[in-house]
Amino acid sequence: MRHRWTIAIFSLGLGAALTVGQPQATAPLIAYTELASSINPITKDFLLRVISEAHRDAASLLIIRLDTPGGLLESTKDMVSAILNSPIPIVVWVGPGGARAASAGAFITMAADIAAMAEGTNIGSSTPVSLAPSEGQQPDEDDSARKKIVEFVASEARKIAEKRGRSKEWAEKFVFEGKSLTAREALENNIINLIANSREELLARLDGYELQRDGQTIRLRTSGVPLTTYERNFKEQVMSYLADPNVVYLLLTIGIYALIAEFFTPGFGVGIGGAICLLLALLGLQVLPLNVAGLAFILLGATLMVIDIFASTHLALTIGGVISLLIGSFMLFDIESFEAPALSISPINIFVTVGTITALFVFMVTKGLLIQRKPIATGKEGMIGAVGTARDELNPTGMVFVQGEYWLAVAVDKPIKPGESVRVERIENGKLIVRRT
Repeated sequence: MRHRWTIAIFSLGLGAALTVGQPQATAPLIAYTELASSINPITKDFLLRVISEAHRDAASLLIIRLDTPGGLLESTKDMVSAILNSPIPIVVWVGPGGARAASAGAFITMAADIAAMAEGTNIGSSTPVSLAPSEGQQPDEDDSARKKIVEFVASEARKIAEKRGRSKEWAEKFVFEGKSLTAREALENNIINLIANSREELLARLDGYELQRDGQTIRLRTSGVPLTTYERNFKEQVMSYLADPNVVYLLLTIGIYALIAEFFTPGFGVGIGGAICLLLALLGLQVLPLNVAGLAFILLGATLMVIDIFASTHLALTIGGVISLLIGSFMLFDIESFEAPALSISPINIFVTVGTITALFVFMVTKGLLIQRKPIATGKEGMIGAVGTARDELNPTGMVFVQGEYWLAVAVDKPIKPGESVRVERIENGKLIVRRT
């Protein structure tokens, strides 16, 4: 009897130990994040982190709200690959109304397990901008480089569409013809799976949705499942701003010319701000495709403007510096690798920045020329042309009172009586040579 109790107690203890040692079941959750920016290396790293953390947190589904004008091709390829190979199902929702999945955004949307759009959104226009014909011009169909790149981008679109069972014909039209579709048109042409005008409506429509994944049918459950939002950390937020070419361009120019200003007028503290702006710009230049020649032109322009302050070239070097600065501004980033015009520097930004810098330097140079031409008002040279009063009779020598001092003077013409006004002609041997005014 005693042995039976011993065995029973031992069995209960072993069962409890096994229960404690087993991993506890994790409550299901839905991961949610937003990509409302251009597609760049920072956006790519953020998405890869979210997918990894959502999988670590045992999320049953990842929902991505997308609103993008497009982005870099290399970043897009990495993001599409991460979505296609994600261990958890991914839903890309283009919303709310007014959002867009342009250029690279169309690839990301089509790569999702479930693609959804809100009314009033659009998708498409995936032709590389640098290869698109200018307005009023026809593309050169014999351009072999153009054909190769367009064919490559189109093959990527076909691959994504085939993987997710979407329309390959429209995927190609996005690239070859730059076509765009509204939400309804995208649904009718098998580009997306459903339409939802809000996140709540999307979750309601996803509840019970059957998804084919890796040869298995998965029935989604969203009702009553908690939603966990994944946001950018501080570093990602800062780097996201620095991934904007317009921001980086302003930081770069402000940094360069603030340091120049500090060199000429030390002590005002603008050099500290300029150094910070320059370091932030260098961080952004690590993310964006920098054209070294463009940066060299900007530095050359600044150098020519500085030299013109010291050299009497009558603004010739400043004009050359402005031309160099404009060339460098338009060449600063390798626009050929972009898919969206939103990722290039705005011409308005360039002209306003260069115009402001030009106005400042023209003011500095012209001010310096005026100072050089101003008559000398101090020392012996400052006496020439000065007007005074005769204290003695100058016949021809006597005393005069000029600029608050008494001087021995010599009259160059007729004798000058006391009290008469005189003007200094020159200085000889410490004497003023004067003439009656």
